[in-house]
Amino acid sequence: MRILACFMFLFFSFVWKGSAERSIQEYQPVETKVILQREYLDGELSEEKVMEVIGSMAQFQKKYREWQIVEQTKEHLVLHKFENDISPLLKANGYFGMTEDGTLSIFNGKPEYEKVIHTFFQLDVGKLEAYQQEELQQGIPIISKEQFTNLIKEYRVYSMPSNSAH
Repeated sequence: MRILACFMFLFFSFVWKGSAERSIQEYQPVETKVILQREYLDGELSEEKVMEVIGSMAQFQKKYREWQIVEQTKEHLVLHKFENDISPLLKANGYFGMTEDGTLSIFNGKPEYEKVIHTFFQLDVGKLEAYQQEELQQGIPIISKEQFTNLIKEYRVYSMPSNSAH
């Protein structure tokens, strides 16, 4: 388990306090910067920085059990998690559309503004129905994970064959 290595690092980072008279071992909590990276189905990567006071390894491990360590230094700890959902950016302002060369893409806003976030595959525009071409030119708002995955599946049948050499 990758996160166990993190806990060992943090464990040895604790400051040992005690005296010869006391038999009880006390640990002082450690404050560290934790960078939380979330990766979404649409490829968007968000990053949140938090300061964590780690007083108990068990509590820290429980809190971040679904995260994987990406980087660990004395200054910070980077954790990564894949979210089985579309990003907040897409939910707020994402549109499916088509670039001028016929590539199925996601736009930040309507396609007419050409703010491409992500591209998928080249469409055989000649095989699209007129209403599909119109929808893609106007932009299809992305409202949910289900709609996102269904639209990719729907338009994949119109994708151009790849020109990879064998």
